[in-house]
Amino acid sequence: MRRPDQQTTTRPTTGPAPGAGTGTDADATVDAPPGKAEDGTGPAAEGHPAGDLTTEAVLAPYLRGQAADFLRSLRLHHEHSAPAESGGHDAAAATRALRRAARRISGSLHTFRAALDPHWADQLRAELAWLSGVLAREHAYANRLTRLVEALHQLSGPALPAARGARAAGEAAASDAQGRAALGVGAARAGALLERRLTLARTRSHSAALQALGSSRFHAVADAVALLASDVPLAPGTTGRTAEALLEPAERAEQRLLTAVAALPPADSEPYNEAQDAAWHQARLLLRLHRYAHEVVLGAAAPALASCGHALDLHRDAVEAAAAAAAAARTPRIAPATAYALGVLHADQRHEVEAARAVFRETWPYATALTAP
Repeated sequence: MRRPDQQTTTRPTTGPAPGAGTGTDADATVDAPPGKAEDGTGPAAEGHPAGDLTTEAVLAPYLRGQAADFLRSLRLHHEHSAPAESGGHDAAAATRALRRAARRISGSLHTFRAALDPHWADQLRAELAWLSGVLAREHAYANRLTRLVEALHQLSGPALPAARGARAAGEAAASDAQGRAALGVGAARAGALLERRLTLARTRSHSAALQALGSSRFHAVADAVALLASDVPLAPGTTGRTAEALLEPAERAEQRLLTAVAALPPADSEPYNEAQDAAWHQARLLLRLHRYAHEVVLGAAAPALASCGHALDLHRDAVEAAAAAAAAARTPRIAPATAYALGVLHADQRHEVEAARAVFRETWPYATALTAP
């Protein structure tokens, strides 16, 4: 795949240009990302000059900082989760911050594995992925229920009045009102069914999270992160190497993202084809890894990728909500009106999937990757 002219740069623009010979990523340009000022005011100007710093001086402070955030969030989670504490929102915010730090540590261990002790990096990365997954489920079920119930209310709400004197519009409005009336018959039962199913799943996930946070496995993870906050185990021979050594794995992560985006289904693909969802989920994961590598190498986030990352998050939420509606519709012995309402809800969420894909295509700043064969 040809690299786009506007690429997600991971090469610091303030340092000397790296030499060729870095494999398939040797032709990477060093232009500032789209939307970045080239006068030294953007994150690229705050990046680490690769010729002046060592690998340890760039990677270790980032990992130590994320480890400190992890431990700080863990302490806040314990404080706000106490029985006498009524700040449920504070506990949820602490959990999100805990997962945020865990994702960044895990992603950096994956991308820059060659610069770290590989056995230690693989083990800690697997444990952090387990922890982040356990903590994410309760939040995901709660958001899914809110999303589906709100969508049901919008779909079964009152029809908008037609323009006066427009007979065709009046007939369309009458037909729409009939459809909404038919949907309203089963919408209440569909909402109740979804609430029972997702509330039960959320309760089980909450119990699983509490059990995980009290397990010896979690305490081992917390101890490993606490050690990471003071000491980063590097691979032999990494200590004296310049930060230029971090550019190659960061550019490989970038190339994997660009390849995945180029392979996404075209805009005119069928929105109900759930077999295409996996490619979009993979692009979301690779975008996240690239963003974290960008933070390590350049010392700052990439704002140009924030909007398309948010679109992929919405895409995942809509896919999972549609799957939840379809699963509820397969419940034995439900009324036809309830099944109809769940079918309409499923179709609505699949259209939300397509809308999120359209937003991603509009906000993706490197259009060549989307149009490449």
